[in-house]
Amino acid sequence: MSSSIATAPSCMWDVKATLGEGALWDAARGQVWFVDIKGRRIHRCDEIGGARRSWDAPSQVGFVAPLEGGGMVCGLEDGLYRFVEQTGEFAPLVKVEADLPGNRFNDGHVDAKGRLWFGSMDNGETAPTGALYRFDGALVAGMDSGYIITNGPAVSPDGRTLYHTDTLAKRIYAFHLTPNGALESKRTFIELEAPGHPDGMAVDAEGHLWVATFGGWRIDRFDPQGVKVGEVRFPCSNITKLAFGGEDLRTVYVTTARKGLSEDQLREQPLAGGLFTFQSRTPGLAQHLLRI
Repeated sequence: MSSSIATAPSCMWDVKATLGEGALWDAARGQVWFVDIKGRRIHRCDEIGGARRSWDAPSQVGFVAPLEGGGMVCGLEDGLYRFVEQTGEFAPLVKVEADLPGNRFNDGHVDAKGRLWFGSMDNGETAPTGALYRFDGALVAGMDSGYIITNGPAVSPDGRTLYHTDTLAKRIYAFHLTPNGALESKRTFIELEAPGHPDGMAVDAEGHLWVATFGGWRIDRFDPQGVKVGEVRFPCSNITKLAFGGEDLRTVYVTTARKGLSEDQLREQPLAGGLFTFQSRTPGLAQHLLRI
């Protein structure tokens, strides 16, 4: 099935991330960014895996998001920080859930209006203390709650639908996204029955949702009605996030994880935790910039 929608994936950086996440395409500089949440690191390379550079973070780093005018914002355990690439400095931007030390942040997405959507989760993966937030460049607003592990988010090409994942429930929700950033009419979009749990995701130019599956060895592609129309298989089981990139937005970059794998499983999956790439027949959507 994978050949109908994409080429077979190959590993472009065997970085051995414990929990690789947050794949991001920086079109202005032709760079790929991603994080290792448990390894507390930010990684960057060029579009073919060269010019590699890594930075240590002061705590678990859930995602990075590009800023309008240059630079990055990242989610650390107690809020949003501006990351200064040249110095490796993390400058506090806004505190979020600083009163919930058992939580951390897990995934983020910038919409076409320059707003950041991001989710929190219970670091122990047992309590429903996670929430979905919106950051408009000045204020953080809570938008939904009751999650153990949040993932996604992603927005449809017309900007009217926001997708958000409840990973442990194996469910992806769809919300109506209003022009002013409110969420309405929450509904179940997909309930994943196949092996694995839905993780990070991205939307392509045709409005199809590509969903990475943790423990599922694959990325699934769903049409706008939630019907599965294809998949891309991987040589490792824990697929965490994807981003469309390259000049034509048909090059897909994918993070994976070693977390939870036994020594025997790691021997069977030597590329687990690597950064992968493949070519998609359908282009993705451009990466938007966070406005502050």
